[in-house]
Amino acid sequence: MDGHTRDDSVGPPAAGNPTGWLPEDRRWEHGTLRRATIHGVRLYNAGAFHESHDCFEDEWYNYGAGTTESKFLHGMVQVAAGAYKHFDFADDDGMRSLFGTALQYFVGVPNDYYGVDLLDVRTVLTNAQHDPERLHGWRIRLDGERPEAREREYEYVETLE
Repeated sequence: MDGHTRDDSVGPPAAGNPTGWLPEDRRWEHGTLRRATIHGVRLYNAGAFHESHDCFEDEWYNYGAGTTESKFLHGMVQVAAGAYKHFDFADDDGMRSLFGTALQYFVGVPNDYYGVDLLDVRTVLTNAQHDPERLHGWRIRLDGERPEAREREYEYVETLE
């Protein structure tokens, strides 16, 4: 593990034993990735797509190209950007392009990565390419729940460069 991705203040998953959680050590393999995921998912679910994008993008820079961590984070950047295109700009062609790229990045990433239900994400992205309305009301599942942003998520984004 790289020291720059360690954050022992990030608690265990609310449910299950997702990829990235080290139960024997009671910590995440990459604590900063889990922290960014929590904030990014919550912001996405609140409709703050640009802020969600920033959470995933900032953390993405901690990992080398081709790593599972990088593929997951880059894919999540594309998910947030695609939703931003759809909801804020009514640009469904842009959304389709970004979702297609996200699906490519997610190849080989486990379905339960850092608590995110990637099987559901993949399914919704695939369906939204044919029917963008599938995004309406959809929220990303994290640890079996669909959490929304709290004040601390917006505070976290403010700390990013």
